[in-house]
Amino acid sequence: MNTPSAYFEQLYSDSADPWSLDGQWYVQRKYDHTLAALPRRHYRTAFEPGCSVGLLTAALAERCGTLLATDRVAAAAELTAARTRHLPNVRVRQLAIPDEWPEGRFELIVLSELLYYFDDRTLREVLRRTAEALEPGGALVTVHWNHPAPEHHRTGRTLAPVLSAIPGLTLQTDCRDPDFTLHVLERPYGAGPGGRPRG
Repeated sequence: MNTPSAYFEQLYSDSADPWSLDGQWYVQRKYDHTLAALPRRHYRTAFEPGCSVGLLTAALAERCGTLLATDRVAAAAELTAARTRHLPNVRVRQLAIPDEWPEGRFELIVLSELLYYFDDRTLREVLRRTAEALEPGGALVTVHWNHPAPEHHRTGRTLAPVLSAIPGLTLQTDCRDPDFTLHVLERPYGAGPGGRPRG
């Protein structure tokens, strides 16, 4: 089964930064790699589910025309909204994927430290919805911790073969850091309706 919502709600009730993201060197390195891996300088529309406290959200906002950041925990969404209040291109919502999925398509979807919380069935559904929500030429960026954790179903390494085989997407980048695995996949222009997005 998926890691239950109560687990995350308890974490945020105990701390405004449950994973001590702010100031961690690992986190800074990972975010630097994530931003550097984006194939284009700018994206019109982007979606970041599982935004947590909004550190990556604020960094992604500089590269996006509009960015939708969501989290299933109300406290996390509130923290991200407060962090990005000065950024008019960022919208923050409380939303639990895959059952609650935003309308429309995106040029960029970022799944960071999220997929290992899902069981097999939910993971397949999340990846299916993600592929369908990408515009032709759009990019999916994933990055996940490589080391086992009791609340994780997988690691970055064990997610790698699943991600590289998503139907309809082409693997462009496969970065294997000792601590995290980062992938960039793109939806080919011929994979669906829509014109070539501006880069």
